[in-house]
Amino acid sequence: MALHFSRSKRRPDLVVSEERGVRHLHVGGEAIQSAMRLGDPFSLALDYTRCMMGFLLFHAAPRRALMIGLGGGSLAKYFHKNLKKTSIRVVELDPRVIAAARTQFALPADDTRLSVEIGDGAEALAPECCDVLVVDAFHDEEHVPQFASQAFYDAAYLALAEPGALVVNFMDDDRHLDANLQRLEAAFGGAVVAMKALYDPNVIAFALKGAPKSVEWAELHTRAARLESELGLPFPRYLSRLRAMNRWTARELIIVP
Repeated sequence: MALHFSRSKRRPDLVVSEERGVRHLHVGGEAIQSAMRLGDPFSLALDYTRCMMGFLLFHAAPRRALMIGLGGGSLAKYFHKNLKKTSIRVVELDPRVIAAARTQFALPADDTRLSVEIGDGAEALAPECCDVLVVDAFHDEEHVPQFASQAFYDAAYLALAEPGALVVNFMDDDRHLDANLQRLEAAFGGAVVAMKALYDPNVIAFALKGAPKSVEWAELHTRAARLESELGLPFPRYLSRLRAMNRWTARELIIVP
């Protein structure tokens, strides 16, 4: 099944498809932008979205989350259901995406903790407006360049309260990945850690504001076990992924080299 939303001269095709009990959102091509299990609409169906929750290893109690890019609303729904003390603001440029999320992907109506609005995510940034900033902005398989510029990352740093975390999703074959990570490090004083997703071809970066220079593995294992128990996600496996892309010693993960 494929449902085509209206297309204008300026906007890419938006298609909702369904296969084997999973509904997919495609924007501008065949790449899957979002997925929802019809039998469990508030779970995270895609591996990379589950891995993005790894920021909780470093910032366990966010109060205000700002998300740039809605997609099918998977992360917004997950935050809303599971992070009860977090308010969520989502900024999405394309009103058709919001309509699809509401009608096809079980995104709940706005309430005291959830607000979804049409707008340019870069313009939503204001000093200390959030303590978690989530950026998952793609056109088909291409990361939107506007949200990987030095100016944007500098603004993202200022937008975060302290402590704070910027969570960014990249494709692992992005030819600009190294340059993007270097810009992140420049904006955040080197306080950036990254990990490959467990199964999907994605790299998740966590840029941290007000974080310590290192965290002991023993503490991270304690946090991972607690989070796995609370949320049912494989946080202990994320620790092994963190070892693969970052500096570490037998005792601790190095956040600021």
